[in-house]
Amino acid sequence: MISLTNLFSHPAHLRHALTHRSYCNEHPGTTSNERLEFLGDSILSLIISDRLYHLLPGSPEGDLTARRSLLVQTSTLAAKALALGLDKLLLLSKGEEDSGGRTNPSLLANTFEAVLGALYLDSGPAACQNYLLEIFPDSDLSASTLPTKDPKSLLQEKAQAAGQGTPVYVTLSAVGPDHAKRFTTAVHIDNHQISTGVGASKQKAEVEAARAALAKSFPG
Repeated sequence: MISLTNLFSHPAHLRHALTHRSYCNEHPGTTSNERLEFLGDSILSLIISDRLYHLLPGSPEGDLTARRSLLVQTSTLAAKALALGLDKLLLLSKGEEDSGGRTNPSLLANTFEAVLGALYLDSGPAACQNYLLEIFPDSDLSASTLPTKDPKSLLQEKAQAAGQGTPVYVTLSAVGPDHAKRFTTAVHIDNHQISTGVGASKQKAEVEAARAALAKSFPG
């Protein structure tokens, strides 16, 4: 298991990455990890994209996009965060703690991205490459058993097969400062709202809405 404390030259960077905005409300003067999450999200996408491009030279763009989506989706990142022990290291408010924040998949995934952003600032892109190589080995990226469809594609396929038409995504809200917006999106099928999703971008919110719709309307 990776020791996060050994990765960072400046412990303050790691502490910043582990600081949830709820903790800041109870500790004036502290800064949340939301900006680091924004940075880490972009770094993660770039590094995974680069590795997929070189590992799978025969794969078309659509397959690479779907594979990347599955690798960086909330549930995957939350599982990686738990494996790294981030749930135990998080700085949360008492209210967030009591409401199950340490097991919240979205919160854990965001923290994973924030740690990556902090590592970039602390030690540069090469450190991020090595870190992700250990967490996402080449065998994970190229595994033949990895599903080839992302939640949105799978939902569209199942909805159309059931004669319900194409899912439609509607952004319900976008709150927060520009660098740390949280989007809420609803997915409609056959003119009925099926589910909603929340994410740091419209795309992430749509993916979470699709995932929820699959679990609700097309389980199994």
